[in-house]
Amino acid sequence: MTFTGVQAVLFDLDGTLIDSAPDLGYAADLMRLRRGLPSLPMVHYRPLAGAGARGMIQVAFGHGPDHPEFEGLRQEFFDNYQACMTRSTQPFDGVADMLEALCRQGLRWGVVTNKSERFALPLTAGMPLFASSSTVVGGDTTPHPKPHPAPLWEAARRLGVAPEACLYVGDDERDIVAGKAAGMPTVAACYGYLGVQADVSGWGADAVIETPQALLNFL
Repeated sequence: MTFTGVQAVLFDLDGTLIDSAPDLGYAADLMRLRRGLPSLPMVHYRPLAGAGARGMIQVAFGHGPDHPEFEGLRQEFFDNYQACMTRSTQPFDGVADMLEALCRQGLRWGVVTNKSERFALPLTAGMPLFASSSTVVGGDTTPHPKPHPAPLWEAARRLGVAPEACLYVGDDERDIVAGKAAGMPTVAACYGYLGVQADVSGWGADAVIETPQALLNFL
């Protein structure tokens, strides 16, 4: 299939454009080390990297948001992550070439992430990959994060493009839910942080890609 009428492509950030798992895991593991607990291998953190602080704290301490210590751990994690978020984070293989190809086709692109602006804005500003990005919308840019469609509508508004002329690409079911709610065609990226329980076929995405470059086949 080929998407027609696409004027812009919007992407989720972590697990779709960049591999931030090493820095997210490092920030959580520091918390274990400070408490005299042994370090955990990155393989434990990677599958839940897309869940941000909630996922990292779950791996490091087994605590969910209902645990009385969770909020304090979350703030400590945020402080750690802010200090190390560009330490090892890199684009996924093929992402840079794919984005360059979009630009050559005259398509604008941007980021819509649930990462708060506190992290999303300096992170993207500090990576050359995002020099050609038209906008970065964070999880707190609008009153509602994904899976609400508000962040996607805000990105489309900033680009001056109708939502139905934007394609949204993400590696989590909430990305697909948000894209569909915003009236955008959607693509599920399977090369990111999909857990073993993920059933992409049930997300309802319009297309599924195994590599970043595969997106170009649909445009």
